[in-house]
Parts: sequence; C-alpha cells; structure tokens
Amino acid sequence: MTAAVLYGKQDLRLEQVAVPRPRDGELLVRVKAALTCGTDLKVYRRGYHARMLKPPMRFGHELAGIVEEVGSGVTAFHKGDRVVALNSAPCDVCFFCTHGQQNLCEDLLFNNGAYAEFIRVPARIVEKNTLLVPDDVPFEHAALTEPLACVVRGLEESGAKAGDTMIVIGAGPIGLMFMHVAEIAGVHVIAVVKREDQIDAAKLFGASSVLQISSVDDVVAAARALTPQGRGADIVIEAVAIPATWEWAVDMVRKGGVVNFFGGPPSGTKVQLDTNRLHYGDITLKASFHHTPATCRTAFELVTSRRFKCADYITGRVGLEEVPAVFARMMNRSGSSREIKTAVFPAGVPE
Repeated sequence: MTAAVLYGKQDLRLEQVAVPRPRDGELLVRVKAALTCGTDLKVYRRGYHARMLKPPMRFGHELAGIVEEVGSGVTAFHKGDRVVALNSAPCDVCFFCTHGQQNLCEDLLFNNGAYAEFIRVPARIVEKNTLLVPDDVPFEHAALTEPLACVVRGLEESGAKAGDTMIVIGAGPIGLMFMHVAEIAGVHVIAVVKREDQIDAAKLFGASSVLQISSVDDVVAAARALTPQGRGADIVIEAVAIPATWEWAVDMVRKGGVVNFFGGPPSGTKVQLDTNRLHYGDITLKASFHHTPATCRTAFELVTSRRFKCADYITGRVGLEEVPAVFARMMNRSGSSREIKTAVFPAGVPE
C-alpha cells in the first residue's frame, strides 16, 4: 500500500509499505478520509514530536474509514463498519488516569499513519476510542472528532459558560474551532487574527468582533476595548504558541479571569509575565493538552448532530499522492486565500 512516512524536518515521502495485519483486539481500517492538522504541520516543521512520534514513522492522525479486517476477540466492530478511530487511548490505571487526568496518562498510547491506504488500530484504541459513524455523516466530517475533542476539553477546563466574553488569539484550525464551540455554547467571542483572510473565517465560525493585529498600534488595548466596560475578557484562549501571544493573553484577561495557554511552544521557550498583575488580579493561568475519551464523545456528538459547521472547515480536497506538496505549501502560506483543513482521500477525491 502507499503511505506517507516522515523522515525528519520537512522530509515527508510517499512509500510502498506492507499492509499491516490486525493482531488480537485490533482493527485494520481502510482510510477513507484523513485531515491535515496544525500539530502535523508543527511535527513536519520540527521533524519530531516528543510524545506522538519519532521518525521515520508513518504520518497523520485524524482519520475515518471502513473496517477492513477484525482481529481475534473484537466483538464491537465488524468488517464494513464505518468508524472514526481516535489517535490515542489512556491506560486508565496509572496515577493520572485514576485522578481524572487521562490526557496526562503515563502510558498514553498514540497511533499515527492516517495518510495511507490502511491503518492498524491498536487494541486499546479499539476498546476505548473508536466510534461507529452514522451513514449520513461524511468520513471527512467524522475525522474532525480528534481536534474538536481537544478543543472541547480546553473549553471545559476554562470554565466557559453562556454569557461569558472570550478572546481567542489565533485563527488557525484550532482557534477557529474554539470560536465555533464557544459560540455554540452561548459565549460572546472576540477574535484576534493575523492575516486578512482570517477575518471572514473568524466571523463565519462565531466571532462577533474581529481584531486584525496589523490594523492597530496596541493590540492589547484594542482587544480590551472590545470587552464590556473595557475590563478584559472573562476567558482568553491562546492558540498561536509564541511568547508574545502568551503575554498578550495575560494582559487581555479581566481580574479574576482565566487564561488558557492552548498553543504549545517548543521546549525551552520562556515568557515574561507581570507577577503583580497575576497576584492582585487573582488571575488563573492554565494550559490544556490533548483530549479524553469523554471529550471525544462530546465532540463526536457535535459532529454527528450537525450543530458544528464541519463542511466549512474542509477547504481543500486532495488524493494521497499530493500529501507532501500540501505540507510544503502549508509551510509557505501567503494569506491570499482561506485554508483551514485539507481532506486527503487515499482512494482518490470523490466527485
């Protein structure tokens, strides 16, 4: 079969590899659609991910497909089932799992290889994080479940509730998902974006106000001016992952508010924060990483209920042979057109 294999920094190759065979408790899934992802782009740029993969390794982790073969002992799924298989599953026995933090599992099992004709799904993911996809849900929509599950957990961890004001810094796929899920939850959303093409996208996905950073001299002051009485947002989501935006986030939140550092900068990155403001402003700082089986199911319900604008996130459709070129292009986005996620169809782009 054909599969995309990451060898290092910006070194992604299509290769012919053996079709994996499912072992006990596993599934072999024929990939019908896989999606590009900001995490995959970050891994492509850096050449590795400390927890998810080390090259050379098959690439991609957002997918949905059809069960091709069932390993011994599997009873919940059968050949021909339409499924979305998440990219990880916790052990549920370690310290973190037993303390309600499955996303921090000491033995978090990851699975990669979505940009391929077939993918083997490990037994633990089959058991804990594989879901049946209704016939009326397109595969590329179902594949949105994984990133959306991370966003759902981030929103839950931030304590967002209807009527709150939230600033979202960044309008990449994750930032846009935060805007949309927050808007669905009745949160008033203010978007802080970089590129002109991101303005319309932010509005499409629920932002009532959009601030383009190049249009103002003081981004923090301009963002706070858009909040009630200029006091700052109840919640600020940082979804860019650079020191400047981490610092902006702290300055944009109100006293008693919550900042969620969702974007993950490289190891060793440092930021400078006003400790006086943090202490006397009673500001909560937190970060959210990954998802849990529960948030995966919440995200899946959003996708299958049609409340989430799945189709609007898919802005490109390509065959498997175009994957290396897609990632090379994502490294050099000009901002001239709105690109969010590209759907990869290993069997060819459907008409």
